[in-house]
Amino acid sequence: MPLLQKTSPAAALAGATWITTPEATPAAGQRPAYEFRRTFTVAGAARSVTLTVTAHGVYEAFLNGQRVGDFELTPGITSYRKTLQVQQYDLTASTLEGDNELLIVLSDGWFRGRVGAHRVPDSFGTHTAVVAALSIEAMEGVTTVVTDGTWETGVGAIIQADLMDGQTIDLRRLGATEWQPVVAAEDPLTRDEGRLVWSVAPPVRKAESFTPASIARLPSGRQIVDFGQILNGWVRLSRLGPTGTTVHLAHGEALDHDGDLTLRHLDITVAPGLPKLPVGQRDTVISRGERTDVFEPRHTSHGFRYVAVDGLEEDLTAEDITAHQVRSDLRHTGTFSCSDPRLNELHRIAVASWRANTLDIPTDCPQRERWGYTGDFQIFARSAAFLDDITGFAGKWLTSLADDQHADGKITNVAPDCGIETDPVISISFDGSAGWGDAATIVPSELYRAYGDPSILTETAAMMRRWVDYAADAAADGRHPARIAADPEPAPHERYLWDTGWHWGEWLEPGVSFNPQGDPAIVATAYLAHSAQLTADAARVIGDGAAAENYARLAGNVIDAWRTEFLHPDGTLAVPTQANYARGLAFRLIPAELTAAAADHLVRLIEENGTRLGTGFLSTGMLLPVLAEHGYADVAYNLLFQSDEPGWLVMLDRGATTVWESWSGIDAEGNPHESLNHYSKGAVITFLHEYIAGISPAEPGYTKVDIRPHLDERLTWAEGSLETRHGTVSSRWQREGEKFVLTIEIPDGVTGIVHLADGETHEVTGGRSTWTFAAPASAARTPYPDLRASRDAAPAASPEESLDWGRIDPDVTTLGELLEEPASRRVFDQVMPGVADSPMIAMARPIPLNTVLEMAAGSIPPEHVRELRRRLSKL
Repeated sequence: MPLLQKTSPAAALAGATWITTPEATPAAGQRPAYEFRRTFTVAGAARSVTLTVTAHGVYEAFLNGQRVGDFELTPGITSYRKTLQVQQYDLTASTLEGDNELLIVLSDGWFRGRVGAHRVPDSFGTHTAVVAALSIEAMEGVTTVVTDGTWETGVGAIIQADLMDGQTIDLRRLGATEWQPVVAAEDPLTRDEGRLVWSVAPPVRKAESFTPASIARLPSGRQIVDFGQILNGWVRLSRLGPTGTTVHLAHGEALDHDGDLTLRHLDITVAPGLPKLPVGQRDTVISRGERTDVFEPRHTSHGFRYVAVDGLEEDLTAEDITAHQVRSDLRHTGTFSCSDPRLNELHRIAVASWRANTLDIPTDCPQRERWGYTGDFQIFARSAAFLDDITGFAGKWLTSLADDQHADGKITNVAPDCGIETDPVISISFDGSAGWGDAATIVPSELYRAYGDPSILTETAAMMRRWVDYAADAAADGRHPARIAADPEPAPHERYLWDTGWHWGEWLEPGVSFNPQGDPAIVATAYLAHSAQLTADAARVIGDGAAAENYARLAGNVIDAWRTEFLHPDGTLAVPTQANYARGLAFRLIPAELTAAAADHLVRLIEENGTRLGTGFLSTGMLLPVLAEHGYADVAYNLLFQSDEPGWLVMLDRGATTVWESWSGIDAEGNPHESLNHYSKGAVITFLHEYIAGISPAEPGYTKVDIRPHLDERLTWAEGSLETRHGTVSSRWQREGEKFVLTIEIPDGVTGIVHLADGETHEVTGGRSTWTFAAPASAARTPYPDLRASRDAAPAASPEESLDWGRIDPDVTTLGELLEEPASRRVFDQVMPGVADSPMIAMARPIPLNTVLEMAAGSIPPEHVRELRRRLSKL
């Protein structure tokens, strides 16, 4: 049923009242879905029947028992305080002459369900509500049926529904709803018609379906169903047992060593010292004994490969249970394949991970958090734009990002900003982190790069500028405590160093512990420079010359500060990590005369680490493209084909069907860790698209295309295609004896710049072109030695002096307790001025002193740590 959208949402809902249930609100996670109904009569044949509807919660509509449309989890997730989507359906074919019944089923959804890592309910309100208008056009004229006091409400068969906890349905209650009058909703949001908009993104639908790869019954009686693929959605179960049978379904991504479902790796700790929150993902159905009944929980969703079925005595068959992937109905646009099946499978699992995380917003994972993390999407946006048309999907998300932007310009950690504890145990905000907040500039820029439509830059210009202004002000207004301790007087360039506030940093850098007290400047300042330049570029595109000049000047000053603080004359960095070199080169922070030296230092770090990557969350997607851009495509390929941890192919060797959050998502012993479906590391497929197949835009929107494949002897052929606004671009190369053959297709009206491996460059216009050439001999290069063994054999540092502690037990006494006690607080202020008041220190307040000092190693001078311990021990 297509959306009609004949008028504005407010006009289409004119005369309708928001209605809700008079019942008291049950405990979060245990709330039922409420049914709302109204009967009406149609005299004569209806020419046109249009339903306009939206809700605070997740709704399904039924006309005369027939489900309306095929959209799922409507009205979708937005920042409801600012934007609420409205849907419209054509019900002409379903409307009967005579009596009809319109039924709307409404559950908590994102509006007031337990959502996010914190499982916080009531993000936007404490009561669900619905508003709807049915317009019936007949020979006699137009009549309307609207939500008002004539409707009835009650609890039907869905006695519990929560997006994360799961859904429970008692089929014995079908047809047994106890109806009562509705009441008008008193939520102030219901009076704000200005937030009503038609849906702009592709709807959520059931997409791929999966039949079981295997079904096994354990000695406990539990049945384990393996669908062979991690996905996001739910199962449809048609074998429910005799009357009164209670069937429980638990959904997860991994099995333990006994072949049973395990969920422990998905349970999450919100803050240090707090108990873990269970992942949920449990559905229940109580049978009424009708063989035609099916269970399909459409008011929840789960991230899973395996389903554990308890309570069903009959053995399941493959015909009894089906898994449905539920996601945004994105139009697929890009392809990649090559001669190596491992790279094809890597591409496949990256695509599977991305699409399983497109449930109306770009989520980080579909099971334990399900948040629209800003960092994840800015990392993957370029890859996503190659795989799918993401204009509406990303545009809708950017609206939520702008809706939730703080008054000072700070960008939220997740968007929409729901499921956030309003008075957290740790009283700091995670918003405003470099690399996460920069989604405000990076995602619009990637959309313009992919589609060439400047309107996205116009629409997001204010958000981009406010974010950069916030970050620039934060850089100018504060200094990191370690920098203050080193020199009380700031150097002139420090006003452009961003070294204060909360930052996730590189995040999940292999072998590096997260240190919230560390100096974030080399990462944060790099992102400030990058975002300032993107904002200047965007202003130039939309014709705002003054803003372009202003932000370009800011970018130049920040780049100079980064170079002054961190870049040495020989091209080395003061903080020499793979991540920092990759970012410095990708963001063009390193001047042209030093890029060759910096790239060489990056290669040295990689090869001294056994040709293993050492990048974290933010820079892993940059690493291979940066190497290829600076003449080290061979090293990029070596990393890509690395079969030891950390590496992408390790995931394949250990059975991954989606990309993992951690490089050791399944460790060598087969134990699962963290989420097994996080798409950010899948950004490596940009290298497959743009550097192996060799397709990238030479101008925004692919009005001019750059074809530049990077060949490697481990591949005999590779190909890719992309459906652009102008037509399909394709590239295929293959080895034929000692020669290579490259064939490309370019749409009419598009110019292609073709770079052959032998150094020749050709300019072509629309059509098919083929070249045969010899690949040049690769330059001889001696790889740097693998130094891991020597590092591992290095003698341990001498232990610190033994201290006799008094009333403080450093393994038990928390940092917060020390900062609250006047005597120990004075020690902190004297030894480490400013550290105790740093917002980054708040995260560590519940943690014992020794653990905090271990975390802070490298960011606080060791002599200060020794002095602090010595003086605290004497208290």
